[in-house]
Amino acid sequence: MPLHVPPAPAPALRSVLAALGSPLAVHEAHTPALRALQGPVSAELPLPVHVLERLNLSRAAGGRPPRTRLSGWRFLIRSGDRFVAAADTRLTADGWVFSHFFEGPYVAATERALRQAESIGTPYQPRLLSVPELYMLTLWLHRSTGADPAAGLPAPADLLVPLAPAPPGIAAYRPHPVSELLPVLTHRITPPALATPA
Repeated sequence: MPLHVPPAPAPALRSVLAALGSPLAVHEAHTPALRALQGPVSAELPLPVHVLERLNLSRAAGGRPPRTRLSGWRFLIRSGDRFVAAADTRLTADGWVFSHFFEGPYVAATERALRQAESIGTPYQPRLLSVPELYMLTLWLHRSTGADPAAGLPAPADLLVPLAPAPPGIAAYRPHPVSELLPVLTHRITPPALATPA
């Protein structure tokens, strides 16, 4: 398999498994599909979730490169032969803790993008990259498969695959080289220059 899924921190996985085993946590989740399940479930495909920050690459902004920060780990929750929900974890002063369950379009979109990435044939480390200003989530295919999954920036050899629903004008599931997609995102986020009075 060309995807090298990194291992999640053990406390993050334990916190998700504990939440899955807690009737109270599952019952209080806003996930009808998860609450309705009768059989066993498993937490699979741990993906580090990074948030893209400081995206303005313009010379007027000093040409500062973007940076990312790790915001958590996401696990897809499998029941039988399908993923029905996801679980997020977050880092606190006491370590990794369960944050919440959720369902919706990004669960199926993540699964579809991962399957598509497996067929590329190039080894990648899969991650998720969130662009909050555009309400956008991408599958980040990091070329350095042995890299620390909690660190790093999108490199020129990496691919970004927008997940559906993607912002208007950006095709979901189409792999974009970082060098191609980041300028498009920057252009959308950067406010237009104010007109100077005549």
